[in-house]
Amino acid sequence: MRAVRFGQYGGPEVLEQAEVALPEPGPGQVAIDVAYVGVNFADHKARAEGYRVPSLPYVPGLEVSGRIRALGTGVEGFTVGQEVAALTEGGAYAEVVVADAVTTFPLPAGADLRTAATLPTVLPTAYALLHTVGRIGAGESVLVQGAAGGVGTVAGQLAKAAGAGRVIGVVSSGAKAAYALKYGYDDVVLADGFGASVRELTGGKGVDLALDPVGGDVLRETLGALAVFGRLVSFGNASSAPAWQVGQPELYPTGLSVSGFSILGLAQTAPQELRSLAEHAFAVPGIELPVTGEYALADAAEAHRALASRTTTGKLLLRVAA
Repeated sequence: MRAVRFGQYGGPEVLEQAEVALPEPGPGQVAIDVAYVGVNFADHKARAEGYRVPSLPYVPGLEVSGRIRALGTGVEGFTVGQEVAALTEGGAYAEVVVADAVTTFPLPAGADLRTAATLPTVLPTAYALLHTVGRIGAGESVLVQGAAGGVGTVAGQLAKAAGAGRVIGVVSSGAKAAYALKYGYDDVVLADGFGASVRELTGGKGVDLALDPVGGDVLRETLGALAVFGRLVSFGNASSAPAWQVGQPELYPTGLSVSGFSILGLAQTAPQELRSLAEHAFAVPGIELPVTGEYALADAAEAHRALASRTTTGKLLLRVAA
């Protein structure tokens, strides 16, 4: 079968199409004929830095939509030919991928295969950040870094659906600000000096809940934009900065708290909890995540170049089969 993989770390040019062996599902797994693959920043970090790569050569890709090809032993509740979306541990840039049945989901009502490929990582992540980990309350103010990205697009809408008071997004350009304002944000500010902008928008109070996928200096500035008893949820380190530390000097004076979330980590440590979380997330009506770029599987390098440019909005997909 066709797959796109890399045999060394580097720029998008290290991605190459190859013929690889057809995978077979093991116990508790399903094999899926892939229709679409979601392109995520984690794929970029895997290719560039070896993020979560067990060995080389490696086929990236963490989420797919498609039709079940085969069932492993012990799998119940699915049928061959059924349309599904799935979270994988890698290997999704391919014509066939194996996924655990517990992180494979029937398509939500009204979703087609193209839309379904946008859901497995983004929607449960945004839901968890706001509800499960962030514990958003009605009327609270929310700050979201990367508001024009996939998680950011969904988080703005989910925050409003949860009854948030003011939802503020942070983006890197004016074009991204115009985009984000369509998806639940009351205000969108530019990344340069965003902490001061947030304080001004909140009358000096700061925000009750902040979501940060960037890390490094951005996380520090985000922490400074919290209100008394504010919460910060870290869900990535897009900056590739050294691991951050926070302690008594930052947290004690105003009762702040910092927590973290990784959907890939949860899939490995508590997959049943992830399944429950995803089912709640998929049930929220009216959430949109526009596909703003679609590429053929063979053009995965171009999708990575677009993602690395930090100019994209919404969701990028690879098209594998009609």
